[in-house]
Formats: sequence, C-alpha cells, structure tokens
Amino acid sequence: MRASDRAYETLLGEIQSGELAPGAVLGEVEQAARLGVSRTPLREAIGRLAADGLVAQQSPRVTVVTDIDADDIRELFEVRRALEETAARLAAHRGDHETFAVLATAFEHTHIEGAEGLDDYYAVIARFDERLDAAVNNDYLTAALRMIRTHLVRVRRLARDNPARLVQSIAEHRLIASAIASGDADLAAHATHVHLHNALTNILAALPEPAPVGATKSLQK
Repeated sequence: MRASDRAYETLLGEIQSGELAPGAVLGEVEQAARLGVSRTPLREAIGRLAADGLVAQQSPRVTVVTDIDADDIRELFEVRRALEETAARLAAHRGDHETFAVLATAFEHTHIEGAEGLDDYYAVIARFDERLDAAVNNDYLTAALRMIRTHLVRVRRLARDNPARLVQSIAEHRLIASAIASGDADLAAHATHVHLHNALTNILAALPEPAPVGATKSLQK
C-alpha cells in the first residue's frame, strides 16, 4: 500500500470513529510524524479527505475535521434516497435474483444479541451493499454511493445503536432483498424509501443537543 493510501485509511478510520473529533486540527508536521510518512503523501491523503468533505481548510496552514449536524444529515439523506431507490430499481431489473433471495434469508436469520450479533448484522449489511453495487453495474452510481456511505459511518456513530431500530432495519432490508429477488422494481424502491425515512427519523431523534453558535460547520457547500 502506498504511503498516501495508508495515511488516508488511518485518518479516515479515526474521523469515522470519532477519535479525531470535529474541529480537530490536522497539522502536517505532527500528523506526518505520527503516521510515519513524509509530508507529500500526507498532503495527498488530506486532499482526498477534503474531497470527501471530511476535513476543510480554515486557513492556508490550518486543516480541521469537519462537523456534521442535523441539516447536513438531512441533505445527505436527500442524496442517499435518490441514489439508493434508483439502485434498488436497477438491481431488480439487472441483478441475479438468487443472490438476493439468499440475502433475504440471511436477514431473516440475523439477530443482534450481544457484540457478536451486531458484528453479524453489519457484515450482512456490507454483503448486501456489495451485491447491490455489483447488480447495478454502473460505476458512476456506485462511486456516488461509496461517498455517501463514507459519511454514513460518522452519522451512525452519532446516532448510536438502538436495538429496536436495528430489528426494524433487519426486516426492512429483508423486504428490499426479497423485492429485488422477485424482480419487483417498484416494491424494491418503495421499501428502500420507507427504510431510509425510518433511518433518518431515528438518527435525528438520537442526535445530541445542537452545538453552540460558531462551532465548525461541516460539509462544504
């Protein structure tokens, strides 16, 4: 792995996990030394994070981790809804129906008890996303989805795991997978719409109180 890729993956993971909190300053000298890379690959990594909307330059020499608030999340879900509903429709037309029937069964047998259950849940979700991307077979659409998913990791962390919501999410994913498996594009898109509506409602309800006025604004408009 190239030094810039390694630095990017490390910083991305730290931002998504909250280890690098919103407003954290990414000094070139300090971060390069910490990550064991020279300043050139570090600049490349920070440039990629800026393109992702995860960091922003406050001044020519100061780069900070962006914040994400309720308005950002609503905007994120507006784009997510358009992309994922389209992807579900395309998958119902183009995807291998047996693949999604297997996924529907996997969701049916997914449970969330304990840490291992949560790991299993997120593993099945990752498999679903991979199969959806493959079924869509549209590089532009899947690239846009990957960008959205990059931010969703941060959003899910803010919302925390809600057992009742996760059980509901499993059922929603099972319906989406079943609709794709049966080739029903309208149902697949509608089930995706309902899933995203419920996900957004849960996330917004779980957000902490708004930060004081003047806090770092997030995604670059």
